[in-house]
Amino acid sequence: MGVKSMITLARAEWTARRDAHHERVDALLAEHRWRSTRGIKHPVEDFLFEYYTYRPYELRRWHPGHGVVLVDADEWRGRKGYRGTEAGVLLDTPTILATRGRTVTQVLALLRATSRRKPSFGCFGMHEWAMVDGLQSDETRHPQLGLRLTPDGVGRTLREVGVRCTHVDAYRFFTPSAKPLNACTPTRENQVALDQPGCLHVGMDLYKSAYKLSPMVGSDLIADCFELARRIRVLDMRASPYDVSSCGLSPVAVETARGRGEYAAEQRELALAAQPLRARLLAQIAAIAETAPALC
Repeated sequence: MGVKSMITLARAEWTARRDAHHERVDALLAEHRWRSTRGIKHPVEDFLFEYYTYRPYELRRWHPGHGVVLVDADEWRGRKGYRGTEAGVLLDTPTILATRGRTVTQVLALLRATSRRKPSFGCFGMHEWAMVDGLQSDETRHPQLGLRLTPDGVGRTLREVGVRCTHVDAYRFFTPSAKPLNACTPTRENQVALDQPGCLHVGMDLYKSAYKLSPMVGSDLIADCFELARRIRVLDMRASPYDVSSCGLSPVAVETARGRGEYAAEQRELALAAQPLRARLLAQIAAIAETAPALC
C-alpha cells in the first residue's frame, strides 16, 4: 500500500472509532460475561471462545489495521507492532510480516479458492450428528443439553440422510463409527481444494482468518466476522441432534424433509451474508501482501 493509498485519521476520528468498537464488543459479550462469572455453559457463545482461540479481551482491543495513520496518537508510539512517522503512528506491517508471512500466504490461498467455488447446500448439518454417532447423551460434548432423539434415532437419521462434510475441522470431531460414512476425507492438505462457501464452518472460519492476522486486519472487520460466526453457530446448534430449548432456541428438525428445506434456506442466507465479508477480508489481506511481493 503506497503513501497515497494510506488512510489518515485525525484524533477525533480514530478515538471515536476506538470507543465505538469498545461499546459494540461490550454489548456483544455482555451475556457471555454474565454466564462466565456464574459457570453457566452455552453451546453457541462458549464455542466462539473455546474452539476459536481469540479471547474476549483481544476481540475488544481496537486496532486500526494496515495502512491507517493515526494523527496525534503519541500514546501509540512504542506499542509493539507500531512505528511513528512525521504524519502520525501506523502499523509496522513489514516487521510483522517477517514472522507472519506464511500465515498471510495460507489464508490468502484459502480465501481466494473458496471465493471462486460454487456453494453447495446439501449437507443438511449432518456434521453435528456425526460427532455424536454411537454416543449416549452423557458422552457428548454438551452433556448438559441432552439429545432430541435417542442414540438409535441419531444413527438412523445420519445413515438415511447421508454425510457429505467437506470441512476438516468438522470432520476431525466425527466419532469412529461416523467417519467411514462421510463422502470424502477432508484433511489439512486438501482443505484449499475442498472448502466451499456454502459450508457453515467455512463461513464461521472467516472470523478465524481475520483474527489470525490481527493487528494487520482491522478490529472492525474482525468484529463483523465474529457477529456472522455467532449467527452461523446458532443455526449449527439448532440443526444438531441436541435439545437446545434450554438456550431459548428452537430446533431445525433436519431429520424431516421440511426441516432439511428450512436448513438449506437459512444456509443460503448465511452464505450470502458471508460474501461481502470474504471480499473485504480478501481486499485487506491482498493489500497487506502487496507490501511483500513474494507473498502474493
